[in-house]
Amino acid sequence: MQLFLLSYIIVEICEIFTVGEFPLNSTVRIAFTGVHIGMITASIWILMLNAVVGYQIIDDGTPMSVGLMFLSGAALFVGTGYITLDTGYGWTGYWSSSLEEPYRNIALYVLYQLAPLIFLVAFFVLEAILVIRVLGEVRPMLYLAGAAVLFAIGQIFNYVISRYICEGTAGQIDGSLFETLFTLASVVMIWVFWSSITEDDWPVAAAGPTGYP
Repeated sequence: MQLFLLSYIIVEICEIFTVGEFPLNSTVRIAFTGVHIGMITASIWILMLNAVVGYQIIDDGTPMSVGLMFLSGAALFVGTGYITLDTGYGWTGYWSSSLEEPYRNIALYVLYQLAPLIFLVAFFVLEAILVIRVLGEVRPMLYLAGAAVLFAIGQIFNYVISRYICEGTAGQIDGSLFETLFTLASVVMIWVFWSSITEDDWPVAAAGPTGYP
């Protein structure tokens, strides 16, 4: 979870320079965009792996589990970031066609839009099964559902309402502002959810006699 939160902090820092109106040279903005998009994919992948770890396939916190999370997340970050930077800077010219109509970059669409969506759905499904079937609790599901609703609202602002906000404010703000706020609230709820299922007051089976008084 610390890896996920750290990656999310990097995403938020990058959004200051990519989504926000921070004055930057276009070359520098492309660099921040590459880091931003790559880290989004990596952070959501790490979030999904947090759900997988909950099934104790690999013990949480061990060098192996943390190392696998870090290395696999780093691989996604480097791969997605490279495609973004190569598209923006035209290093190889391989993605140059995506800068012309109809402006399609299939690789970035899969890595930046489709794959994170699959990772998120997998996270929520795996965690829901863990809470309901394994822990048999209801309270954590409220936090998990709240996180899902907040994230969905943010996406609605970003993809549906953004155009109307932008037109109504003469381009001063758009839906990305609200998407960032609701996503932040969703991450807070995910942390609350994680904290609620890792606390020490879950009922456990009584241990057998130890031989000590």
